[in-house]
Order: sequence, then structure tokens, then C-alpha cells
Amino acid sequence: MQPPPERPGEPTTAKLDDTAVQPHFHWALKGFLVAARLPIFVMAFTFLGVGSLAREAGVPLGVALLSTLTIWAGPAQVIYFGALINGVALPAIALSISLSSVRLLPMCVSLLPMLRRAGTSRIAVVYLAHNVAVTAWAESIRAIRDIPHNRRIAWFIGLTHSLVIAACISTYVGYALAGALPHAFAAGLLFITPIYFIAALARNAREPIDWIAMSSGLVLAPLLKGVVGAGLDLLVIGLAGGTLAWGWQKRLRARAAGETAR
Repeated sequence: MQPPPERPGEPTTAKLDDTAVQPHFHWALKGFLVAARLPIFVMAFTFLGVGSLAREAGVPLGVALLSTLTIWAGPAQVIYFGALINGVALPAIALSISLSSVRLLPMCVSLLPMLRRAGTSRIAVVYLAHNVAVTAWAESIRAIRDIPHNRRIAWFIGLTHSLVIAACISTYVGYALAGALPHAFAAGLLFITPIYFIAALARNAREPIDWIAMSSGLVLAPLLKGVVGAGLDLLVIGLAGGTLAWGWQKRLRARAAGETAR
């Protein structure tokens, strides 16, 4: 049996073998097992801090859990609850959260074309996009190429739903233990996700452009953050670092092609 044609721009050609006809539940379970290795624990510890911060902001438990389900981004939830504590107006809070979530747009753009198939509804695509977050993207972008195209959504849902459930449970536990958790410890838990993300990027790096992009971001972040300011800093730094990496990679390939032609 021949593999189905990939979507335009699809960077991989997953083979259609006997694994492609295994039940969707089988692949959802595989996604859960990937989450259970380490990512689910990253989510658990991170959202302990989110739950504690929600309790400090004085919001009901239901609002804290709903924020995890709907915002689904630890940094944006920190902005949300921190703004509530400081009495910021709701329109300003909404704008701040939207700006902070712009960082997820490149992740959606890079991952969704590999997930969707012909006939996938727009509602389904929007739901998949909502589930894209830092940890889910870091795991998916590495593994998705080895999964049959017609089972990728099932695998992705198994992965992300496991992370969401873990995050909701930890939000509840962090909310309940808010008085027992030292404030510094709860705040420190929020740094687990970015540390894991950087480690995952290093693990997934294959080309020189990957290392150049990471190095550029790490160097430019402290230099440009004070100039750009909060909100758009990650977008500007990512655009600048990615463009620099792309230009450098293009120059290296041109040099290699020139040496080969000699």
C-alpha cells in the first residue's frame, strides 16, 4: 500500500504500514505515555505555583481551574493573577494576556500543518491550536514525523489532554496548599517550564540553524528586553534571532556549495 500524499510544505513522509490502521485510542495512549515520561511532571510542578498565585489573587477555585483550561499558558496566567492582585482593569489584562500569547503563534504555524489532514474541520483546527503550548510543542515537533499522518491528531490529543489534566489537578492542589507553600518556592516552580523548554530545544536540535537560533535568543534576550519592553519582547527577540539564524545558515550553505563546486 502506498503512503498518502503529504500536505504542501509537509517536511516528512510518514510511512503507511500496519501501525497506521491501529485504533485511534492506541495512538492516544501512546501520546499519554510520552507525556508520562517527564512532561506531565513538569506541568504538575509548574501549575502548583499557578494555583498558589490564584489563591493569593483571591479568585474562587473554579476561576483558577477555568483559567488553566482556557488560557492554558503558565506565563499568561501569572500575568492574569498578578494584574488582579494589583487592581488592573480587565481590558488591560486581556490585552496583556493576548500579547504574551503571541509567542505561541510560530509554534502553531509550524505544528498544525503536520497535524491536520484533508477534511479536518476549522473547529477541529482551532481546538488543536488551543492545545498547542510550550511543553506540548517541544514534544510534538520532535515525535510527530514518525507517526502515521492519519493518527497524528489522536496522538496529539492523548499527549495534550494528559498535560491539561495534570495541570488542572496541580492548580487545585496548589490552590489548596497556598498557605503552606512558601511564596519564593511557589514562584520558583514557574521556572520549571522554561528550563525544560530550553533543554527540549537542545535535545531536538539537528541543524546548525537550530543552535544558532537558540544562541541568538539567549544573547539577545537580556540586550533587547529593556529596549522593547514587556509584551512584545519575545516576539521581537524571536524574530530577530530567527532571522539572524536563517541568514547565517544560508551563508554557511552557500559557502559549502562554493567549496564543493571547486
